[in-house]
Amino acid sequence: MDFGAPRYGRVPARVLLLGRHDGWHCEIIDDKDGRDRLPLAGSGVTWDGPHGREPAWWRGRLAADAAALRERVEQAVTDRAFTDLGVEADVAWFAVDDPVSWEGLVTLREPDPARYPGNVPPYVVTLEPERGAVLPEADVLFTAGPDEAWCALDAVAARLGSPDPAGAFICGYSGYRSVRVGRGHLGVGCMHDPDGTERVRTIFGNRPAGWGGNPELRFRLDGIDLLHEPAADVVTLFRDLGHDVAERHAQVLLPGLGLSLSRSGDDARRFAGLTLEHPDPSGAPWRFF
Repeated sequence: MDFGAPRYGRVPARVLLLGRHDGWHCEIIDDKDGRDRLPLAGSGVTWDGPHGREPAWWRGRLAADAAALRERVEQAVTDRAFTDLGVEADVAWFAVDDPVSWEGLVTLREPDPARYPGNVPPYVVTLEPERGAVLPEADVLFTAGPDEAWCALDAVAARLGSPDPAGAFICGYSGYRSVRVGRGHLGVGCMHDPDGTERVRTIFGNRPAGWGGNPELRFRLDGIDLLHEPAADVVTLFRDLGHDVAERHAQVLLPGLGLSLSRSGDDARRFAGLTLEHPDPSGAPWRFF
């Protein structure tokens, strides 16, 4: 998200997030009432499906879209404030017409210590193919059931002061939750084995381009910083280690490790997301997304 060329000295005062029939947009308003307007990705807020009536789930979908966009706008505004003014910008949101119209009041504060390399250690998740992920406080292993996995994510949130882990529906999974780490997310998906046992089967991770937040989420495997080092270097390192690497559009697959890495349109120079999967007990091929 980019509000255009910096205009040094302008102090953000308010932010508007508005949903219209043709999509969403935001405006950042400075202390002299100067405005920058930016269209946002996403569909419009008017239901145009069959029968002409909004389904029961539509308002919930709009609320979820608005919440995600508010988070994106907050990050864009504070990044702009840091670039222009050397400070952070916190946004306190108020619903004008929930869920399609929001106004945010901006408060400036000292820059986050993690903005400066070396001040705050990263949060490192070590991936171990066929075993799972090793976390600083609680591991998430493929032998674990959902209760144990959810407790591990709760421990991450408690340690970092992050929001409680959030669930989501993903087709094919019996359960999925993720926790926010800095500006990234660590997610866990569970499935039922052929014998009916429910266990962790996929570990997900993502981190957007730019500053990674406090703390910065890192994923490492064989000493390789998967989402931090340049994507081309990551691919080269895995090939040098003798792993089979297949590239498909914006995705890189390492079937022997059960690992999938994906780029994003924001910064294709680095990988933005990954999945680590447990081998299918039936012997079927790896199932990548």
